This record gives sequence, C-alpha cells and structure tokens, in this order.
Amino acid sequence: MHIRGDHTELVVGGRLDVHSAADARTVLHSAVDDGHGDLVLDLTSLDSWDATGLGVIMGAHRRAGRADRRLVLRGVPPQLQRLLVATRLHRILVIEGGIEAEALPRV
Repeated sequence: MHIRGDHTELVVGGRLDVHSAADARTVLHSAVDDGHGDLVLDLTSLDSWDATGLGVIMGAHRRAGRADRRLVLRGVPPQLQRLLVATRLHRILVIEGGIEAEALPRV
C-alpha cells in the first residue's frame, strides 16, 4: 500500500488491508487533522481492501465529520463499489460521481 498527497487530496494505491491498516490510519488521521474543507481520497490505483481497510476508511470518515470536513472517495474501482453497495456504505460515504449502475443490485 502507498499513500501520497497532502491534507486535501491523497492517492491510495496497492492493497489496503490488515497489513497496511495502521500506516494508512496514521496518514489519513494526520491529513484530516492538518487540513480543512473536503479531503479527497483518490482510489483509482487501489487494488483491493479487506474489512480492516474498509474500517480505516470509515474511521477517517468519522474523524473528518468531527473536524467539520467531508471525506470524498474518487475513482472507486467497480469491484470496490460493489462492496460498498453490499455493505450499504455507499449511502453514508460521499462518492464522487456516484456508484456505477452495474454495482447496484438487480431488482
């Protein structure tokens, strides 16, 4: 996993999982604490995340809310969009451009 950027936009790549969660949490919390306005997470280069990685994202979302900021997800890969829909987190998180139709369940 690698994260680069500043307190307004971070690019997250690789795997966000149990092995990288502590480092990712530290970087995200610092970015939230050191800035103001929206914090954009560009996930275009993110290969995968597990439940721990998703928990890091949710923790950053809550921390941003407490700091009167928004965490905005950009470039969420389709397979990760499906996970957000399955867990209903797409209703809580701000996702730039929304969720693609193929990620939504068929009715």
